[in-house]
Amino acid sequence: MTIRRRTSRRVMDISKSAIHEMTRLSREMENVAFLSWAKPTSGTPEHINEAAISAIKNGLVGGYSETSGLPALREEIVKKLRRDNSVDANVAQVLVTVGAIEGLAGAVMAVVDPGDEVILPTPTYSTHIRQVVIASGKPVLVPTIEEGGFVLDVAAIRKAITSRTKAIMYCSPSNPTGTVFSEQQLRELADVALENDLTVITDEAYEYFTYDGHEHFSIASIPEMRKHAVSCYTFTKTYAMTGWRVGYLHADEELIPQITKAHIPFAICAPVVSQYAALAALQGAQDCVAGFREHYRTARDLMCRRLDMMNSVFAYQKPRGSYLMFPRILLEEGRDSATFCKRLLKEAKVSTTPGVAFGPTGEAHLRLSFCVSEEEINKAFDRMEAFFGKGPERRPARIPSGTRAPPDAGLCLLCPRLLHLLVRFSLT
Repeated sequence: MTIRRRTSRRVMDISKSAIHEMTRLSREMENVAFLSWAKPTSGTPEHINEAAISAIKNGLVGGYSETSGLPALREEIVKKLRRDNSVDANVAQVLVTVGAIEGLAGAVMAVVDPGDEVILPTPTYSTHIRQVVIASGKPVLVPTIEEGGFVLDVAAIRKAITSRTKAIMYCSPSNPTGTVFSEQQLRELADVALENDLTVITDEAYEYFTYDGHEHFSIASIPEMRKHAVSCYTFTKTYAMTGWRVGYLHADEELIPQITKAHIPFAICAPVVSQYAALAALQGAQDCVAGFREHYRTARDLMCRRLDMMNSVFAYQKPRGSYLMFPRILLEEGRDSATFCKRLLKEAKVSTTPGVAFGPTGEAHLRLSFCVSEEEINKAFDRMEAFFGKGPERRPARIPSGTRAPPDAGLCLLCPRLLHLLVRFSLT
């Protein structure tokens, strides 16, 4: 019996992750400048580490917690949601999860039936696409408007709705583009969801990292969206707790038990030691978050300056949030972003993520992460400047910066075969 016969088609049609493939290739080389992984290089704040150590020493972490999470943690999450997200939450509406990613997966499993369509603005985090596929749903990718900073095209989203549409799923601040969807646009999106009785599933992992006066807005703060929104959050980005694997979601009391039905076979509960660490994160001083945000803003500005010096190679939209950006490649060879990024790694020793990983409108782009040191950013750009300055004259591609999408990358309903091609270099 072949491996294909022994494995489900929905899993076989999802190939290896671009980020892990680039990581694997990078580890085969020495002294790589690493801009491909959205992983904070700063350590977890010490008071959070100490709280975890104390919980271990006091024998608090050896057993399961309640499936929904530690009561004290959920109470602190409710306070945070009311204070920072203007969401009128209660403890019965909160589920602690294994990072935001497990919460998103549980939400998709609870909402989507086989054949249901889920609209995702693209470029989008490719794990969201995978989650819909694993639930046997159909991702419908609707291009954002690149020249406006990858903002939502609400009219196109409305046009994409069919009788099979079940949900809309987005990430703001965005991975990979750094876009912060405005309150006005999200209120327009809420109107679309309410008119069509859709669920909106949000990934708000980068909620605290916005810049230049832009503010994060949670669609669940709209009273009419109370029964229509599932909002997923994480401690991973906010407190540099990547390895702790703890997050949470908020949804209506009627939906939480249904999401919990998926949460139990996926996880039983979030790691208990991580829950105590998360409790300390919420109860402790928040200076660390402000410090992270200022570092990322400074690193973003440095990366923008370095990109400005390479304007014959890259064009970009300045990120309004997150710690990621998504430049367009202006060279002809950049039309194949996977080959471009592999060559950049092999010949210049700079690790990036190919844009094709994030949907069809991601092609001819690459994702760069600025949650690294300024030294790492300068090392990467010094190498790229030297690399692109060598050899014969390189002519920019005919696709100008700021175009909405490549000519063939309009609204896309992903069949399994096309999905396989598009996520050939997908991102976990």
